[in-house]
Amino acid sequence: MAKTSTTTQGLRAAIERSGYYPALVAEAVEAAVGGEAIQSYLVHQETTFDANEVRRHVTVLVLTGNRFIVSHTDEQAADTTSPTPYATTSTESVKIGRISSVVLSRVVANPESYTPGALPREVVLTIGWGAVSRIDLEPAACGDPNCEADHGYTGSSTADDLSLRVSEAGDGPETVRQALAFAQSLSEATADPAR
Repeated sequence: MAKTSTTTQGLRAAIERSGYYPALVAEAVEAAVGGEAIQSYLVHQETTFDANEVRRHVTVLVLTGNRFIVSHTDEQAADTTSPTPYATTSTESVKIGRISSVVLSRVVANPESYTPGALPREVVLTIGWGAVSRIDLEPAACGDPNCEADHGYTGSSTADDLSLRVSEAGDGPETVRQALAFAQSLSEATADPAR
């Protein structure tokens, strides 16, 4: 990564602010980005509860001129495979042209008095590029309630490679703003026919 870029410095600062193994996360992201300039980014640290354990993980999304990069880091407690706690970091690099959908869902309180530009209470960003698809099937039926014929199945296939929920209450207003800005940048990048 170009060490002098303001956007690169902002990404590194956001990774450090997350407080989640910043040296490990930054190294993985920098290796994936390489020498490309960063156009937009989003850092999302999340805490989950698993039985009696508290687990943390961080997802870093980066948009360059040619690629969408996803980095995800999870921590694990000591177990039968490792006598000490450990972390797993993975990165995926996707060409912009492979992204098939960018879905941004906004949750807004009191929609009857919504003011354009007001910050949503939460946003859910879903990005699909064909690595993971979900198929929902159900038996098909006709309008006759007495019909016993087999009408096959009906259903839908949904690209659901990444879904990220950011809320003002849990993540803060700045993270919601960053999620909105990243979603807009990614959506604009996928609309560019030159990519």
